[in-house]
Amino acid sequence: GGHYEMAVPFKSDKIHLPDNYDMASKRLISLKRRLQKDPQFHDKYSHEMSKLVQKVYAEKVPIKELSRNDGRVWYIPHHGVYHPRKPDKLRVVFDCTSEFNNTSLNKNVFQGPDLTNNLIGVLIRFREHPIALMADIEAMFHQVKVRPDDHDALRFLWYEDGNITSQPVVYRMTSHLFGGVWSPSCASYA
Repeated sequence: GGHYEMAVPFKSDKIHLPDNYDMASKRLISLKRRLQKDPQFHDKYSHEMSKLVQKVYAEKVPIKELSRNDGRVWYIPHHGVYHPRKPDKLRVVFDCTSEFNNTSLNKNVFQGPDLTNNLIGVLIRFREHPIALMADIEAMFHQVKVRPDDHDALRFLWYEDGNITSQPVVYRMTSHLFGGVWSPSCASYA
């Protein structure tokens, strides 16, 4: 998977995102307090973040690219959410709605059309053939890569190897993510 590449659908080529590093850093400090209080949460969260890097859905930002300041850099805060029907399953959610200077990443992109099949249409098509199939695509959003020019709009802060006593490292997504208003449309289209 991950061979299909799509841009983040910015509303304009002239968008200039403000420097929100400090906001993302404060949110990471808040997350760090929760990680310190709950070792099980810390282990699961670190595991999920490690998977993002191991599967190349995210990467460390090279030192020479850290100083990019052309208005196309955005730091996305993140947090963990447990699945209501799977209490052991933790999902890292990127908060693309978090605002800084009255803007957010989601406010600067197009959502795109809802490409999900209508349930009534699906049920009616069951009558067309003797066999019906259903499938779930694992990490569906992550299977669609982001155009390299847009990677820096998907930066986030995290601790290398989950070591919360170390300094945060700047990472960036190389694929679409859970939390972006555009991600469902891009993944369904791909």
